[in-house]
Amino acid sequence: MKLRSVLTALALVLGALFAPGFGALSTATDAHAVTKISHSTATSMFREVGITWSSSGNCSDRYNSTCTSFEQLNLASAQGAQTLKRASGCALNITGGTETGHASGTYSHWNGYKLDYSKYTCIGTYIKNTFTYIGVRGDGAPQWKSGSGNIYADEGNHWDVTYYNCGGC
Repeated sequence: MKLRSVLTALALVLGALFAPGFGALSTATDAHAVTKISHSTATSMFREVGITWSSSGNCSDRYNSTCTSFEQLNLASAQGAQTLKRASGCALNITGGTETGHASGTYSHWNGYKLDYSKYTCIGTYIKNTFTYIGVRGDGAPQWKSGSGNIYADEGNHWDVTYYNCGGC
């Protein structure tokens, strides 16, 4: 266990030295460590693969519910979005990130685990044809589970995705 702590610390230092902004902020030092990234790092990652984002308020303030923010997004969530874009070949537009105004909980938007996507035919068809239907959520939203364990919920006017990992990045 001591070796893991040393390696984690080394990885964080190297990350900070060689990838500034690639957010070497870890919320834990165990096997479930989560790396947080900045809004600018996330937008760079999304631009790299052609993912767009929008907000009703045309802003990115984490503390404003009409904005779409990626501040404190989990690295695995951003990588999961990239994986989805690459695998599906579909247009992806993010409409919800880590901003306030979403439901609370451990695996929440605020905690960096969730992204919302615009409801496009291509991505809906991909999700429904590629992932396994697992029934409806407590709020009635039908859900599909990817092979890696991420959950895709159809909330009617958008897809709500919970990223437990990067989806095979």
